[in-house]
Amino acid sequence: MLFEGLDFTINPGQALVLEGRNGSGKTSLLRILCGIRLPEAGDLLWEGEDIFQLGPEFHEHIAYLGHKDGSKLDLTPLENLRIAKGLGKAREDIDLEEALEQVGLYGFEDVPTRNLSAGQQRRLAIARLLVTDAKLWILDEPFTSLDRKGIEHMERLFEGHLNKGGMAAMTTHHRIGFKDEIELVRINLSDR
Repeated sequence: MLFEGLDFTINPGQALVLEGRNGSGKTSLLRILCGIRLPEAGDLLWEGEDIFQLGPEFHEHIAYLGHKDGSKLDLTPLENLRIAKGLGKAREDIDLEEALEQVGLYGFEDVPTRNLSAGQQRRLAIARLLVTDAKLWILDEPFTSLDRKGIEHMERLFEGHLNKGGMAAMTTHHRIGFKDEIELVRINLSDR
């Protein structure tokens, strides 16, 4: 068993930050939170109901960004966002070009994704979060491949999500520069 005795709640406006050494179970816990992996013991609840009983009803409230960006490399950023918007519960208050502009990819909308840098591909993955109406963003190393300015910009986007009542669960090896009003719940899995 990787960890035991975990008990936490993520409320609207909060971010859960999982810390720990490599192999301590951070990614495994995120996959459990998504319902991708079953826990060995315990309960995982969404608004008081077991996520595994809720099934698709739970999944419409979450968006997952893993180690891999999950973009189709032969498609353009605009085409990737169209697919993302069509697969989940879409936000109606943002169009695809605006999402690309918010992550600094406006002007690259028609470039095949495989021709984008690793940092630009990561920005595209984050843009997919922006076009969904998911309340809980589950983020595994979301700042991978981003430069310092890109990290700061993405932190502001994540803050915007949290300030609107969204929630996040994330792992990161980068120091998080959220504003003071954002409440971080930290769990160090190396201590478990």
